[in-house]
Amino acid sequence: MATERVNRPPSLPEYPEMILEALDALKQKEGANKSAISKYIESKYGGSDAHSKLLTFHLERMKQSGDLIFVKNNYIKPDPDAPPKRGRGRPPKPKSPVAPGTIFAPPRPRGRPRKDPNAPPTPKKAKTAAPAPSKTGRPRGRPRKVKAQNGAEGS
Repeated sequence: MATERVNRPPSLPEYPEMILEALDALKQKEGANKSAISKYIESKYGGSDAHSKLLTFHLERMKQSGDLIFVKNNYIKPDPDAPPKRGRGRPPKPKSPVAPGTIFAPPRPRGRPRKDPNAPPTPKKAKTAAPAPSKTGRPRGRPRKVKAQNGAEGS
């Protein structure tokens, strides 16, 4: 960053170099947290007004690029012999190689296809007078309410 070069004296190394040096000097198996790294850099190189912002920026950038690993609030150097970490979720299936010159059709759009405005209208279905009887002989659905007779209410 251009602001970084203006704020710090030219004799100081770059922040990533200072961070890696701090991790080497602290020699903790589980890594070092941000405050320990900051204290080491301030004790060795002196503090500046923008030190905490620059340290936060560079730690985040090094974490994103894979130069540092962030585990349990501590920063550690990645093990060069360790297998690469993969992202969350199921890994993608390996793709078979495609012969050169193969032309693919464009992918189908998602969702229901649109109606053709130039297509002739579809004829309406004629309603049947009565639904087809079911196998049991009863009509479908809930039976209709039976109206109570006037003489049967008082009994």
